[in-house]
This record gives sequence, structure tokens and C-alpha cells, in this order.
Amino acid sequence: MNNAATTTFDGLNAIATHLRERLENKKYVLLFAFNGTGKTRLSMAFKELGKQGDGEEEKRDTLYFNAFTEDLFYWDNDLENGAKRVLRLNRDSHFFDGLQELEMENRIGPLLARYANFNFLIDYETWEITFFREQDADGAPTPIKVSRGEENIFVWCFFLAVAQLAVDQEDGSPYAWVKYLYIDDPISSLDDNNAIAVASHLAQLLKTANGQIRTVISTHHHLFFNVMCNELSNAVKGFLSKEADNFRLADTGETPRYHHVALLKQLHEVAESGEIYTYHFNILRNIMEKTATFHGFRNFSACLRQDSDDPDGILHARLVNVLSHGNYSLYEPQEMLPENKDYFRKILRDFMDNYRFNPELFPVVEEAQA
Repeated sequence: MNNAATTTFDGLNAIATHLRERLENKKYVLLFAFNGTGKTRLSMAFKELGKQGDGEEEKRDTLYFNAFTEDLFYWDNDLENGAKRVLRLNRDSHFFDGLQELEMENRIGPLLARYANFNFLIDYETWEITFFREQDADGAPTPIKVSRGEENIFVWCFFLAVAQLAVDQEDGSPYAWVKYLYIDDPISSLDDNNAIAVASHLAQLLKTANGQIRTVISTHHHLFFNVMCNELSNAVKGFLSKEADNFRLADTGETPRYHHVALLKQLHEVAESGEIYTYHFNILRNIMEKTATFHGFRNFSACLRQDSDDPDGILHARLVNVLSHGNYSLYEPQEMLPENKDYFRKILRDFMDNYRFNPELFPVVEEAQA
């Protein structure tokens, strides 16, 4: 089922094929999607479409960053002595091809210095990384275990260094095979300041590719997505969601990218169409909770309009509570009962009337169907 801005797919392989087709005449695709939608699985489906042959004859075209990339790094906590904690590398992965010859410390170090204040050493014989801030009297590093957030930013900088090698397309590079970069949720553990810095830095790197390498970036982080959209203004921009057994990819075009507006637009559309599922109350509650916090209220119920026959807003608060919890899950969508659809429309309409949004983004059809 298609319309001018939205395409429905029956599986991730179909979406991956669609993205490759879009990249035939576009440099970048930016996707916003919530956790649980299938972003990581989509990145793997995209990667698999680019593989040809088996074993030593295997050819591939996609360098990817996702949760599986992070899993290539794992801790050895030296449980016996508790003295030397190191981060080990999975030497069987093609991700680390040519690691020693490329002097990766010199490539990663300047990138890491933007975000962190620790140092590192790579032991190419044991395939382990030692982190440190201080050195002993003999100049040997004093090993430390960095935080999960620091580990994530190190892995991200490692990937950036590899991506830079792919972008440079130097003769004899072990990454000369890269045709696509697929980057999924690179900053899940970062604060907003670092999210902006990472997005801006990534955009500058991609702009140096001169169109030789095409890129897909997917994220659930609204600020990161918004910055990427502003930096890569000519990118294809989409909102990926899961509807029952299908996936929907909406082309957001120049629609405002802040995720609360995109979500309200989605809720408005389902309210107009009548295709309202119980999990839409989850989304509405999430928006109300953030609105309440922004306005200094302690509870989302402060954002509910009070009716004359329900002065305390108890009925609507209970409806939102009940229908956004329990068995009403995004993964097992259930269509609302007609009465609850009416309540949903009223709560949403009152909320949007009370907290004014640009009406041009929310066109009203003459009569919504239940």
C-alpha cells in the first residue's frame, strides 16, 4: 500500500532493497525509528544483499556500524588478579583487516581526543587494548576500566578511523571494497552535547567522500537525527515504523524533524483514518510526559483537559494509564474498541488545542472513520 509519502513493506529485505535503489542517485539516507522497530536487523539485511560468493571468494560492499560491531570488542576483567583489565578484539572479523599496518593508534587518537580524556595502547600480538590515564615511574601505563559510555565512544572512534580509510579510497587499502557505509545508532549512550558533536563530525567526514561512498544512517535519537538532517540537507529522510506484520517507511521530506512533532503527526493521521491501535496510547502518553516535564508539572495528567463532568480528569488519566500498559504492546498490536477510539481522538485533540502546534502539519479530513 503506497501513497505519495509512505510505502509499506512486508519485510526488512524489501526495505533494504528499496534503500539500495534510492542510493543509486542519492548520497545519503537518514532514517528515524524507535528501538524495537528493527533498525539493527535492517542494517544486517542491507549488508547481506551486498555479499557475493563464499569463503575466501566472498565479496562484500558494506562497512557497517551497529550493535554487532560493538560486540567485536569485549572485556577481560582479569578476575583472578583484578590488576590488568583489557578490552579484547575479535581477531576473526574482517573489520580489523590490516590493523597493525595501518597504525590505528595514530588514526584513532585524534578522534578520541575530541570526546574523552584517557589514552590507550593496542597490543597487536595479543589483540587487546589497554586504557590508561596515568603511567608509573617506568613509564608503563596503569590499566583502567573505562565506563560503558567511554567504551562506546572509543568503539565509535575506532569505526570512524576505519570509515575514514574507506572514504579515502587509497590504493592498496584493505577497505577499498567499501561501497556503502551503514551506521545504526552510534550515540545511544551519549549526552546531548556529545550527540551534536558526533553528528557534526560524522557529517564532515561523509562530505569528504565526494559521492564515491553512499551512506545510510538510522537512529532513535531525535537530536542526533535532527542535526544530521540539517548537516546533510540533500539526504533522503524517512521515518520507519512497524504496523502489525508490515513496516512503514514515511518520506519526511522537509517536515520538521523533531521527533515529538513527527509522532504527533502520526497520531493525528491514525486518528483521522480510524486505524487506531492500543499502542498509540503509549506514544501519546510519552509525548504528554515530556510536555509535563517541560512545563514543570509532576505528572502527565496535568496535560489532560478537564471536562465539566470530570473536573479532576480522572477518567481520561485512567484511560491513558490502562491503555498504555499491560498487554497493549507495540509488538502485539490490537485495534482499539470504537469507544476507546473516540476517547483517544478527544484526548489527542484537546492536548493539541491546549498546546498549540502548526496547524498546517495536521490537515483535518471531513469525517474520521471508526
